[in-house]
Amino acid sequence: MSEIQQHAQIEEKAFVDEKGHVEHVDKTHSDFKADAMEAERMEHQMTVLEAVKAYPMACFWAFIMSFTIIMEAYDVFLMGNFMALPAFTKVWGVYDEANAKYIIVTKWQSALQMSGQLGALIGVFVAGPLTSRFGYRWSTLIGLMLLNATIFIMYFAKSLPIFFVSQLLEGIPWGIFIANAPAYCSEIVPMRLRAPATQVLQLFWAVGAIIVGGVAYKYNTHDGSDAYRIPIALQWMFPTPLAIFIFFAPESPWWLVRKGKLEQAARSVERLGRKSLLNSTEVVAMMRRVVDHESESSPNFIELFKGTDLRRTAIVCGIYAAQNLAGNLIANQAVYFFEQAGMNTNTAYALGLITSALQAVFVALSWILTTYFGRRSIYIWGTAFNVACLFALGVAASVGKSTAASLAQASLGLIISVMFTFGPAPVSWAVIGETSSIRLRPLTTGIGRASYYIIEIPCIFLGSYMLNPTGGNLGGKCGFVWGGTALFCLIVAYFCLPEMKGRSYRELDILFGRRVPARQFSKTEIAPEDDE
Repeated sequence: MSEIQQHAQIEEKAFVDEKGHVEHVDKTHSDFKADAMEAERMEHQMTVLEAVKAYPMACFWAFIMSFTIIMEAYDVFLMGNFMALPAFTKVWGVYDEANAKYIIVTKWQSALQMSGQLGALIGVFVAGPLTSRFGYRWSTLIGLMLLNATIFIMYFAKSLPIFFVSQLLEGIPWGIFIANAPAYCSEIVPMRLRAPATQVLQLFWAVGAIIVGGVAYKYNTHDGSDAYRIPIALQWMFPTPLAIFIFFAPESPWWLVRKGKLEQAARSVERLGRKSLLNSTEVVAMMRRVVDHESESSPNFIELFKGTDLRRTAIVCGIYAAQNLAGNLIANQAVYFFEQAGMNTNTAYALGLITSALQAVFVALSWILTTYFGRRSIYIWGTAFNVACLFALGVAASVGKSTAASLAQASLGLIISVMFTFGPAPVSWAVIGETSSIRLRPLTTGIGRASYYIIEIPCIFLGSYMLNPTGGNLGGKCGFVWGGTALFCLIVAYFCLPEMKGRSYRELDILFGRRVPARQFSKTEIAPEDDE
């Protein structure tokens, strides 16, 4: 029996006195529940600005943890840019007489762009058990040190197979970061900040693309190997500084409560928020109330597919998978897409950089959107808009070759990439961070991201084939394909995606436990005293 359950009737309560010393008093179970209810009531009453004021350091540490996503975004977009980089294609490609330029053949183009995702697929399965055992801080630190080492392999690569292996190895720490970041961010902030804190992940994805776009734009006219080796070397500017920050970061208090480390959890809460504006004892009691009702056994992957957790796992996996099926790959291959739409190389790189900059702006604007509108409505309406744009892209590519058609395709490609980061993409991170149970969260975010890679890998092959002149050479007609897959995601989301805005983790546990239909989540009332 866990430490928490052993104290079901007589709870040990930790608090900090005026001099900062931790003391202990015994409280009855009713007092413990009253503390938990009070903390939850305070979170419900907070506005977004009040939550930021009460938890300033939680916002800071969520920002720092989210920064790890820049590294995956940087490398994903880097490989996409390399496919259109003359210096890279001249060394590693073949001459295409029809287009009078060097290109990377389809099989290697696909392989290089999916190798990192293959490694990340391994990484997310490593992340769950690693984080469950050692916590978010130490598992992230392990990933950062591993990434430092694997960048060397890519920098000194002398063949495409070595590039492939280097990307695969780099992908393993990416998997750790992408599994940990949304879970950690959603756990360290109060309810009102869950969406903004997790949406920062999408912002940093865009920032990674901006950095790559700027570097690639600078070097796309260079002929020597520096044109691709310098962008590779720039990856080293991230891991070590981030590792220093993460070393001093507080561990998630929810993880500490799961481990029965209650005093450490209280200190973690105090590091995340202002002592004058919150009561760490009540906050920890609220966490313990949720954890008390979870199984005492060690979390394992099998549990993700049993009972009510199966539904929660399916939602996380579905949201992750849909990111590849609703036009996101056009954003990831923006420069190459613009080239195939008829833009010259320099213009394509400039448009790619503009797209990334606009994505960052619209992600920031999405914070306002999630403050006033629900996750479900944002996701459904945003995906519906993208469906319409994708089919319009297919139509524009089907009317024949002309300057107007090329401009229309480029414009629609830019709109799709930007609007995806305004609605469906950022709100997806909030859904991912909120859906799973607390105990299974590291495993759920890991398996969810695995579904992302499992879908992305064949989609990369398909996307590369459709755009490549030596493959399908569809250009903008790929909009018909992605429009169809996005429409499927829209239909599934309408029937299966619940509204979780404004719900505490206790309330979400109860709603899933009662098997409330997705479209009834927002209408179902949960009393403050309810535990199941």
